Amino acid sequence: MDTATESTHGYITDKDKYLNRLKRIEGQTRGVYRMVDEEQYCIDILTQISALTSALQSVALGLVDDHLKHCVTDAVKLGGAEADAKIKEASDAIARLVRS
Repeated sequence: MDTATESTHGYITDKDKYLNRLKRIEGQTRGVYRMVDEEQYCIDILTQISALTSALQSVALGLVDDHLKHCVTDAVKLGGAEADAKIKEASDAIARLVRS
């Protein structure tokens, strides 16, 4: 399916929640930058990086869930090659997340 022709995405109802979470993540990233710049203790920096990684994974899992509930479900209802393509796309995205 051509994503340019889709009118909405699965996450659209939670868009503000995602944007707010990403703003917090952006702030955390700036905090890690500042910690390195100020030459703070390595373990403290790693702790913050771990929290940042966890926050990003949480956003990613939410997007996967929304994608499965909306985009994949809609494609499966239509059936055919469109459904197969969406399922493969979702599986590939999940595989990338698992590897990261």
